[in-house]
Amino acid sequence: MTKKSRPYEDRTDLEKIRSQWKKLSGLHTREEWSAAIVRAATAAEIAANFAVRQEFTASSSFDEDFVDGLLIWSNGLAGKLDRLLIPVTALDGAKNKEIRALKTIAREINRKRNSVVHQGEFCNEEEAESGIASSREFITRLIQIYEPAFALKDKQA
Repeated sequence: MTKKSRPYEDRTDLEKIRSQWKKLSGLHTREEWSAAIVRAATAAEIAANFAVRQEFTASSSFDEDFVDGLLIWSNGLAGKLDRLLIPVTALDGAKNKEIRALKTIAREINRKRNSVVHQGEFCNEEEAESGIASSREFITRLIQIYEPAFALKDKQA
């Protein structure tokens, strides 16, 4: 009997990140560099969703639908950092500093993702390796603010 996985839409943000990471690892081994970049960037954006949800759960009584609306409104990784995470962590100096430090990595992730998605650019192996490494660093550092034991695992060959 095979194990049936939960539908993607029913998974938690952390489960979605792991699913994206597993998928991108497979794309990377098949040399689908551009698709791997997009999956890595998607996982980074889901990590930002997770952080936003953690902050709003801890500091407000807003319901899930309202927070989901904010995530849509904030439009992308940069928007989630600039419009939601940085302002909501403003009173927590250490957390705010760590999140602000991730902005440079987020810009690079977005730049590469947008060039693939909006301009049809193809990536080579080196670009994919760099983009995946940036996404891994962003995801790990951001999630570990809230879940210190979090780690991404690459798909086993």
